[in-house]
Amino acid sequence: EPGDLVIDDARLHRTAARAVDPQYDAGGLAVLKGRLQGGIDRLGRHLAFGFDHPDEFHYRRVLAAGDRVAAIEPFHVMELVKRAEAMRAAGRSIIHLSIGEPDFTAPPPVLDALERAARSGATGYTSALGLDSLREAIAGHYAKDFGVSIDPGRVLVTAGASGALMLACAALVNPGDQVLMTDPGYPCNRHFVTTFGGVARTVSVGPDTRFQLDAQLVQKHWSPAVKGVLLASPSNPTGTSVPFEEMARIVDTVRERGGFTIVDEIYLGLSYGSTSPRSALALGEDLIGIGSFSKFFNMTGWRLGWLVLPPAWIPAFEKLAQNLTICPSTLAQRAALACFGDDAMAVYRGRRDEFRARRDMIVPAMRALGFGVPVEPDGAFYVWLDCSAFSDDSDAFAIQILEATGVVLVPGKDFGVHEPHRHLRLSYATSLEKLREAVERLRVWLPQRNARANA
Repeated sequence: EPGDLVIDDARLHRTAARAVDPQYDAGGLAVLKGRLQGGIDRLGRHLAFGFDHPDEFHYRRVLAAGDRVAAIEPFHVMELVKRAEAMRAAGRSIIHLSIGEPDFTAPPPVLDALERAARSGATGYTSALGLDSLREAIAGHYAKDFGVSIDPGRVLVTAGASGALMLACAALVNPGDQVLMTDPGYPCNRHFVTTFGGVARTVSVGPDTRFQLDAQLVQKHWSPAVKGVLLASPSNPTGTSVPFEEMARIVDTVRERGGFTIVDEIYLGLSYGSTSPRSALALGEDLIGIGSFSKFFNMTGWRLGWLVLPPAWIPAFEKLAQNLTICPSTLAQRAALACFGDDAMAVYRGRRDEFRARRDMIVPAMRALGFGVPVEPDGAFYVWLDCSAFSDDSDAFAIQILEATGVVLVPGKDFGVHEPHRHLRLSYATSLEKLREAVERLRVWLPQRNARANA
C-alpha cells in the first residue's frame, strides 16, 4: 500500500547516501522524502516509541502515532499478569487480587432483557444521546438511590465510563490546558487529558486527606493554566471517598475560578458508610458526573456508562458523540434497562453487602500480616497497602509475592509517581474463600522471607 514503507538497516543507509548526492533524482526517493517529511533525520522518533526491532519498522505507523502516544505510559501490571498466567499454564495455583473487575456477572433479569432485545431485532442505531427510556431510568436511579433530582435531558449514555471521560476531555480540554487530579490515581484519567493535548497536573495526596484532593490543595495548585478538576469518589486505587462537605468546598473553589469539575462516581453504588452515599451532582447543575454499568451493575464487558451534563452543554457533547461513537451498544442499552427493576436491584444490593464483608475481612487481615492500611477504604473494592515494612521496591516485592505464593497484587507505579515504591493495590473483587487462602499463603511465606533476609 502506498506509504506503508518498511525500512531495514541496509536500505536505510543506502538511501541516506543517495539523499546527499545532488545528482540522484529518482522518483522513489522523491516520494520517500515527501511522505516522510525529510525521512532519515526522523529515525530518532522510532526509538521514542519503543518498537521491538530497531532495524525494521513501518514509517506510516510512526508518523501516525504522533507525540501523544509517547506521552501515554503502558500498564506495567500487565507484565505481572502475563507472568501469572504463564505460571497458571504451568500448573501453579494463582489467586488474583489484582483485577479491577467484579467477580459477579449480570443477573438473570438483565440477561433475559438482552435475549429479548436480540430476538426481537431491536439492534439498530439509537440516538447518540442514548435511548430516552434508559436516560429516564438513570435519572430515576439518582432520585431513588441518591436523593438527587436529575433532568433526563442532562443524561448522555456512553460507551463505558471511559467513553464518558473521553467525550468530556474532547469537549473541555484544549492544548496546554491543565487539569488537577490526584497522585495516586487511575492512570487512564491522566491519559484522557494527555490525548487531547492537555496536561494532567497531578497533586500528591496522602492519608491526611484520605488520598483525595481537598479545597486547600485545589487553591494551592491552581494557576492560570488550570482549567478544571477531575475527581474520583470513591477512587481507584485507594477505595476512599471525598466527604460530601469537602466536595462542596472543592466545587465552590473551582466555581470561583471559572473552571469545570468532573466527578467520576462509577463506584458510588459500592459505598460502605453508615449513611447512604451522596452524589456530587446534588451540588448544582454545573458539575459533570460520570457513571457506569461496570462496577455496581457488574457489566464490565458490556461497555456502557453515562454522563450527566450542564443543560447548555448537551448539544456540543451530542455532536461529538455523533462523530466519535455514533451511539453506545443498542443491545447493552436495552439490557441495562432491566438493571433498575426491583429484582435486579435486590441482587445488586446483596452483592454490595458481600463486597463490604470482604473489605471487613481483608483490611484487618492485611494489617495483622504487617502491611499498613493508613486509611480504611469506604468504597469500591480496593485497599491501598503500604508495604514499606517489607520492601522499598513494591514492583520487585510484587514479583516475589507472585513467584513464592501465587498471589497477584498490583505495584504502585501504575498509579502515579508519589511514593509508588511503598504501595501495592489489593482488589478484593474475589470470593472470601480465595481472600482467606491468599492471606494464609502470605502468613506462611512472609516470616520465611524475613528470616532469609536477616540470615
